[in-house]
Amino acid sequence: MIKVARIKIADKLFIGGKDKFVLIAGPCAIESAAMAFDTAAAIRELCLELNIPLVFKSSFDKANRSSLHSARGVGMEKGLTVLQEIKDKLGLPVLTDVHESWQCDPVAEVVDVLQIPAFLSRQTDLLVAAAQTGKVVNIKKGQFMAPWDMRNVITKMEEAGNKQILLCERGSCFGYNNLVVNMTGLTEMRSYGYPLVFDATHSVQKPGGLGNSSGGNREMVPPLIRAAMAVGVDGLFLEVHPDPDRAISDGPNQVRLDSLKSILQQAAALDKLVKNDLLALSLKD
Repeated sequence: MIKVARIKIADKLFIGGKDKFVLIAGPCAIESAAMAFDTAAAIRELCLELNIPLVFKSSFDKANRSSLHSARGVGMEKGLTVLQEIKDKLGLPVLTDVHESWQCDPVAEVVDVLQIPAFLSRQTDLLVAAAQTGKVVNIKKGQFMAPWDMRNVITKMEEAGNKQILLCERGSCFGYNNLVVNMTGLTEMRSYGYPLVFDATHSVQKPGGLGNSSGGNREMVPPLIRAAMAVGVDGLFLEVHPDPDRAISDGPNQVRLDSLKSILQQAAALDKLVKNDLLALSLKD
């Protein structure tokens, strides 16, 4: 049996081990304080109803845009203020991306989880700076990397003094403007002993597929989630928006807020089934 670390994200919220999956969810980018807060509140109410642990996610800067003219978000100062308000008023742990080493310390003063974007998952200075904050770090596997390439990423983090590591699968390059998810890679990455997060919405992205922006196919999000939960993951990452077709970033692959409940109900049912089976097997051992 694979033994996976149980990592504390916030008070009474753990990920990994034999715990129920954690949902990491929110709009791709912070578009406004009101939209971010209202979306966080709606997801929170749904997760309370379904008894699913929640970490709110949204980015203050989308630095990896296809076009120089694409909207990037509200910026770090305003974005951290928004995340702090959500944390304080809704009692939610929060996660956001960092793109440069100097951002890690100020961002860590607010957030519970730092996230390393996929394109930057081999950037040693960024990984070390994130590790040295002592915060939990969610590292997205680069689209250009094999699952076993993440061993070197883990080593960088551990040697920088941080074992608060989450590994995140978000699909691999498959020809031009397309991604594919290798489900065997989920088992491979989880075997390294750290909690595994499946990013279902970026896995259906079509990078640069619309010319000056990325396309996507949100209809494929639910079946990929079902497959990942059946394999066994510790966290589910979903970008959720009240009106994805008007989102400033990643609209085609974001989940509509009003369709989230049925997706989570399916995920929770599969998670319970798989983890009960694994628990039964471990008791036999």
